Amino acid sequence: MFTVLILGGTSEAYQLAEALHGSGDSGGCGRRVISSLAGRTAQPRLPAGEYRIGGFGGSDGLVAYLHHESIDAVVDATHPFAGQMRWHAATACATAGVPLLRLERPAWQAGPGDRWSEVDDWPTAVAQLAAAPPARRVLLALGRQELAPFAALDGVHFLIRSVDPPDPMPPFASAELLLARGPFTLADERELLVRHAIDTIVCKNSGGDATDAKLAAARELGVRVLMRRRPPQPDSPTVATVAAAAQWIAARAGN
Repeated sequence: MFTVLILGGTSEAYQLAEALHGSGDSGGCGRRVISSLAGRTAQPRLPAGEYRIGGFGGSDGLVAYLHHESIDAVVDATHPFAGQMRWHAATACATAGVPLLRLERPAWQAGPGDRWSEVDDWPTAVAQLAAAPPARRVLLALGRQELAPFAALDGVHFLIRSVDPPDPMPPFASAELLLARGPFTLADERELLVRHAIDTIVCKNSGGDATDAKLAAARELGVRVLMRRRPPQPDSPTVATVAAAAQWIAARAGN
């Protein structure tokens, strides 16, 4: 049986698992599909077919897993900012001799009317928030694990949007927590920015359409965006669509 491991957590990973499972590929056509979730959210959405939750124990642990489960191909569909997992996957697959494909949504691109400043790290973003003219009301849309660098800023009110509550919550002088999971509509994002009088959004260049409405709303309202660039990634074959990934799997499986 041809066995595929999907390193998941993104919408594309769920769509790929659903497409393979829904077409009868998992078992029905001589293929087994396993999705792996990092387990960083309290109640993760479960993919179609088989799945596992939790880390592998570094690249060596992933090599052992590839051998134990007789994995024939790996699709790395992790988040564009899951940098460590991407390098572990590249190293493990090279060591184990297993073909690896990166499924990654295209990055967002600034267009006419956008007020973007791109940064490579959060300390740079913090410095830009404090620079003249300083930000006063900021939407942090970057996940609960990367908030701490911003807590040192005084004179700024932060609206923190996260799927799960931070634990522990960094000691912000002024902050409000909004628990929400995308996708978000343009109308909702526009209302959110207006209601909270947001003058700056801080986010990561995740790409995709689940959370891009905030950028369109920011463009309409003239809100500044501090956008973190994607980190360097391994030199792996890459596709941008679920359909292309499914074709790659079919070619490797010989059908």
